[in-house]
Amino acid sequence: MELNRMGSTAGQVITCKAAVAWAPKQPFVIEDIQVAPPLASEVRIKITHTSVCHTDVSVWQIKELVHVFPRIFGHEAAGIVESLGESVTDLQAGDHVIPIFQGECGHCSCCRSSKTNLCEEFVVNPAEGLMMTDRKTRFSIRGQPIFHFMGTSTFSEFTVVHHAQVVKVDPSAPLHSICLLGCGVATGVGAVLKTAKVEAESSVAIFGLGAVGLAVSEADKSGWNNYLEFRISLQV
Repeated sequence: MELNRMGSTAGQVITCKAAVAWAPKQPFVIEDIQVAPPLASEVRIKITHTSVCHTDVSVWQIKELVHVFPRIFGHEAAGIVESLGESVTDLQAGDHVIPIFQGECGHCSCCRSSKTNLCEEFVVNPAEGLMMTDRKTRFSIRGQPIFHFMGTSTFSEFTVVHHAQVVKVDPSAPLHSICLLGCGVATGVGAVLKTAKVEAESSVAIFGLGAVGLAVSEADKSGWNNYLEFRISLQV
C-alpha cells in the first residue's frame, strides 16, 4: 500500500511497531510507538527489511551510554519513502531507498575528497540520539521520547532520517537483499578496495564468512560493480 500517494499519512503522526531497548543489555520490547512527520530536510521511511549488525549489539551493551535510552537501534535496512519534509527535492513518495548512517553533505572537504567520505557535518556518533535538525527525537511512546541510533533507527516499521542519509535505489532491486548494502556489504567491499587496496592476482586470507566476510570475498573476486550485480541477482 503506497500510503503517501493516497494522502492518508503525510503530515500525520504514525503509530507503528518498533523494537525498543529500554536499558543496556535488557531485552528488546516490541512496542506501539508514535513517529512524528519529517521536518525540513528530513524523510520518513517505511522500513520493509532490516538486519542486525554487531555495532547494534555492542552499543546496546554499553552501560556508559545509558543516558540515550530508551532507544531504537538498527542501521542496515531498506524501505520505501512515505513522506518528505520541506526542501527535499531529490526524492519522492514511493521511492525505494537505503538509509545510511554515514551521511554526506556534499560540500565539505571530505565529501569533495576522493580519499574519504567521512563527512564533517554528518559525523558517525553511536552515542548520539537526536535529530540534527532541531536536536529532538521523532519517536515517542506514551508521551516519552525515544532516542535515535546512528541517524537511522531501522528496528521500527517507520523511521525518520535526514535526506543526506538516504540513497535512492533501483525499484527492481530486491529490498530484502539490498538492505545489507547499508553496512555489512559496504564494510567488506570497502576493506578490500579502500583500506587494503587489494590488487589483481593477490593472495588474501578471510577469517570468517558472515555477511562482511562474503562481501570481502566477492569484492576481491569481481570488484564493486560486479559485486552489486551479484547481490541484486542473488535475492537471498
